[in-house]
Amino acid sequence: MSEVSEVSETAVLAVPAERVWEVLSATGRYAEWVAGVLEVTDHHGEATVGRTYSERNRTVGPLTTRSTWTVRELDPPRRRVDTGTGFAPMHDMTNVFDVEPVPVGDGLGTRLTYTVRYRPGLGPIGRLIDRLQQPGLRRSFQTSMRALEDLIIAEGDEHEGHNG
Repeated sequence: MSEVSEVSETAVLAVPAERVWEVLSATGRYAEWVAGVLEVTDHHGEATVGRTYSERNRTVGPLTTRSTWTVRELDPPRRRVDTGTGFAPMHDMTNVFDVEPVPVGDGLGTRLTYTVRYRPGLGPIGRLIDRLQQPGLRRSFQTSMRALEDLIIAEGDEHEGHNG
């Protein structure tokens, strides 16, 4: 069995943690902010432990893949853990979002940590591919977190107090 790889990025967002959690917990909204997710093809609304959702994802160039995620752990409004399939040659994919309120300017913002753990397949070739892909994953995590921040800012006060 190959070693587990981990890619993790953190960003401080100038939006409240409650709103970050609201969007994070909406399984149908990932294509709105996650880089590489073209569309969510099947979802169950608010994240629920044991339930699944499916996506169509961009891979390389015009190529796409279909993935299925299962919500494994929820600790609202702090942590969400999902496991996914459909990312060959990566196996045992785990996606973790950690949300923490932090001071930003005169108010509260959010420290968001976006982590993915997986086992690269294909032996030594897979490990080489993994080393080459990690910088791109890091950039896509940062792009996604900034897109999440922009989405929440664009929605403004219209969603305050709204649960989906």
